[in-house]
Amino acid sequence: MTSPALTVRTITPEEHLDLIRAQPSASFLQTPAWGEVKSEWRRESIGWHTGDGTLVGAGLVLYRQLPKLRRSLAYLPEGPVIDWDSEYLSDWLAPMTAHLRAKGAFGVRMGPPVVTRRWTAEAVKQGVADPQVRRLGDVAPAERPAAGARVVSQLRELGWRLQAVEGGFAAGQPQYNFQIPLTGRTEDDVLAGMNQLWRRNIKKATKAGVEVSHGTVEDLKAFHDLYVHTAERDHFTPRPLSYFQTMFRALLAEEPDRIRLYLARHEGDLVAATVWVKVGGHTWYSYGASSTEKRDVRGSNAAQWAMIQDAIAAGADVYDLRGITDTLDSDDPHVGLIQFKVGTGGEAVEYAGEWDLPLSPMLYKAFSVYMSRR
Repeated sequence: MTSPALTVRTITPEEHLDLIRAQPSASFLQTPAWGEVKSEWRRESIGWHTGDGTLVGAGLVLYRQLPKLRRSLAYLPEGPVIDWDSEYLSDWLAPMTAHLRAKGAFGVRMGPPVVTRRWTAEAVKQGVADPQVRRLGDVAPAERPAAGARVVSQLRELGWRLQAVEGGFAAGQPQYNFQIPLTGRTEDDVLAGMNQLWRRNIKKATKAGVEVSHGTVEDLKAFHDLYVHTAERDHFTPRPLSYFQTMFRALLAEEPDRIRLYLARHEGDLVAATVWVKVGGHTWYSYGASSTEKRDVRGSNAAQWAMIQDAIAAGADVYDLRGITDTLDSDDPHVGLIQFKVGTGGEAVEYAGEWDLPLSPMLYKAFSVYMSRR
């Protein structure tokens, strides 16, 4: 027996935010404010309603228009916020796709916030040390949640297509993340779960006199200068300062404690800076920067520990260090990232990934070709 019919229609950002606030957790990429951050996309808040008009689900839709055409890809990053435990996902997804089709979407992309596998830090560490192991998938997981398997199975049956993942990083949001569970744990519990190197580096930073403080919007320029320096050193393309200014302005307007800037200083020098985000019981490490000089004072570890302490103090259920690749090959340059995060003693988490539903196969194919050539 299926559930009562649901309808999907545009809702106000206020209605959307009220539903997010009622959840134990939701991705910050599904908040109305995130639509303001992604200003190059057209945005819409959509809501699922029962027959009596009760709002029971919400999603932030970002529309990316095809060049020269009035048709768009509708993207719901790490969303939507619906009942993913439902045995009848079509009751939720069919009215959504009908709504998006009517809005001119030629295809839909979404990232169900559903976990499919978890690995302990110890298992990942052993995988890196084993020359026979190349990928996370080669290591036996500690858990395979039934809900995740059910979602993947239903999406396939409904014609959705899993997007190819390059080394663990999807085209949009990462499929693999590293998280520290915090429910019922104290600072001492979390510290005890870290490896010896992490504990030593936190102590070293304290002994060296590294001080971590909360920054303001006015400090974003200092953060950005360090972030650009980090980008040059680590060979990635930095976002402009205006992006972070918009991000802080939009997220702080939505909730006064949605986002924080952390600044780690040693004898007045900025040695590390990080960005922390919180929605409900979920906290994230979103961006980080560190100086090449004075690396021995361990400013990055100090900033991370300050964010973890604040997450515990805020009653968070999880501290999320965000994306990792699925590589465990010790010769792969990406393995350093996973080793840094594994030292926190958390767990590697695989999500269901990003899924596409072509609504107009010809336009969807043209878009795929266009994106592959960019």
